[in-house]
Amino acid sequence: MKVIMVQSIDRAMSIIKQLASENREWWSISEIAESLSLPVSTVHRLLNTLIQHQLVLQNPDTKHYKLGSLWMEFGLRQLEKADYRAKAREVMERLASEVEESIYFNIPDGKEAIIIERVDSPTNVRIIDKIGLRIPLSIGAPNKTILANMPIEEIERIVMELIPTSKAKQGQLFNQLSLIKEQGYAVSYSERTDGTLSVAAPVLDFNHQIVGAISIGVVQYRVSEERLSYLIHCIKKAAEEISTALGRT
Repeated sequence: MKVIMVQSIDRAMSIIKQLASENREWWSISEIAESLSLPVSTVHRLLNTLIQHQLVLQNPDTKHYKLGSLWMEFGLRQLEKADYRAKAREVMERLASEVEESIYFNIPDGKEAIIIERVDSPTNVRIIDKIGLRIPLSIGAPNKTILANMPIEEIERIVMELIPTSKAKQGQLFNQLSLIKEQGYAVSYSERTDGTLSVAAPVLDFNHQIVGAISIGVVQYRVSEERLSYLIHCIKKAAEEISTALGRT
């Protein structure tokens, strides 16, 4: 059974590679079968399975086949993942040098966000959170920024799951998220670590969907109102730079 399954996967991949070749866009079943030296019945069975999973399309008039649009979606997702960390790092390094504070980049993962990049402050007094750290989306400026920029149905579901028992706390968080979305940034005080302050802004992709949040981590006692205004200006500018680099217009 295992051998048959592996053989089917190998043959399906051969069909996909054939359809992905640059020779043409549409292929007849006989052309595919002949090119791969496979029985037409086998190719037909595999094509039907690939069509069910939206990996292959069939023209209803000519009965010819081509790759489905799902491959483009997969490719774009991988391109974004490969690109945005490198593009964010470039901006983060400039920002860390400019404000002399630690800079973070968080991305969403279910009900949590993960720190995937960090540039440390060039000074001796700094905030250090480890790369790979997971934090609920209801805690901290960067995570609330991510949550605030999600679709409303997703926001409501996540808030209900993270705060299942308190209507008052749910309402308070919803109000915070609405303000964050409106003003384009978030500020949090000692939400995860006492004596710290975080300023964050959203990073959006070419579809204006949330990719993550860039943030500045600061020791709270060093931040005056004037300094906070400056940090907000800098973080919004940095987020815009990364978003533009990712194709957002």
